[in-house]
Amino acid sequence: MLEKLKALVSQTELQLSEQQLQQCIAYLQLLDKWNSAYNLTSVRDPHEMLIKHVMDSLVVAPYLTGSRFIDVGTGPGLPGVLLAIYYPDKHFTLLDSLGKRIRFLNQVKLQLKLDNIQPLQSRVEDHQPQTGYDGVISRAFASINDMLGWCRHLPAKNGRFFAMKGAAVQEEIAALPDFVKVASVQPLVVPQLQAQRHLVILDPC
Repeated sequence: MLEKLKALVSQTELQLSEQQLQQCIAYLQLLDKWNSAYNLTSVRDPHEMLIKHVMDSLVVAPYLTGSRFIDVGTGPGLPGVLLAIYYPDKHFTLLDSLGKRIRFLNQVKLQLKLDNIQPLQSRVEDHQPQTGYDGVISRAFASINDMLGWCRHLPAKNGRFFAMKGAAVQEEIAALPDFVKVASVQPLVVPQLQAQRHLVILDPC
């Protein structure tokens, strides 16, 4: 598994140390172990998880700006856990409303010694942070408009929204509300993934 991850990473511009690679594998093993009992992800094959979860999360890393992030609807920690492994000097709040996911993430934090993640069980509208985040990240929302509707209160004054999307982003961009503007749309290349991926970066107006 480690060799496959190294091969996948080598097809990108990502730079991970041996320790970071080991942490990614340890996360994957935990996810696979917990998944049979808790049904955390519909992807069952660890090799498939490597591409659809680990690499799909890591390719976002080069586009993040700032030091404090929230991953909204993180599920089992996607992409937040992988981004926290990649950026040990940045802090990630991992927000989800389901207790079983937060219990899993607390175990991940403990076993991987990830001091820069904070699992938080809450509905997004109930989370009122004292200071806003530099980045609001999500791959869970059905549409960008849904994400903005629920998460409008979360970024700091100069914070950004990072929406991970599939192929058809232009229609969603055309329907954006007037309190945001598109900073960029980045096509993401995930090795061995037979699907399109985009990162839509939005700035509050």
